[in-house]
Amino acid sequence: MIKRLDVTAEAKALIHELEEKHGPLMFYQAGGCCEGTQPQCFEKGGYFPRMNDAMIGLAEGYEFWIDRDLFEYWQYAHFTLDVLDGFGPGGFSLETPLGKTFKVHYSLFNEEELKDLEPVKRSE
Repeated sequence: MIKRLDVTAEAKALIHELEEKHGPLMFYQAGGCCEGTQPQCFEKGGYFPRMNDAMIGLAEGYEFWIDRDLFEYWQYAHFTLDVLDGFGPGGFSLETPLGKTFKVHYSLFNEEELKDLEPVKRSE
């Protein structure tokens, strides 16, 4: 099956650093507003996905949720979680005090990949 989510080496290192400080984590990517569409990292349970939001994969073992409306727009795209130096627009994510921000790079799946995508989990 084709994964919907990958994580860069830099993002993996930051996830492990945050895990050491905060324990189990989770990710949520909203569809806009103050946090834009940047992924936010929270302590596990620090954010509750809305009904029908989509969990597209695991980032170093931690759930990566996407707003239901954003997923409808990006359901045919592969996500690569990366990290950059600087502050994201919202500042609610756990990496903010470290002067870092998570970012997603997108690429569209080709026709063959679309036939074998991993299923998504929907919140209830």
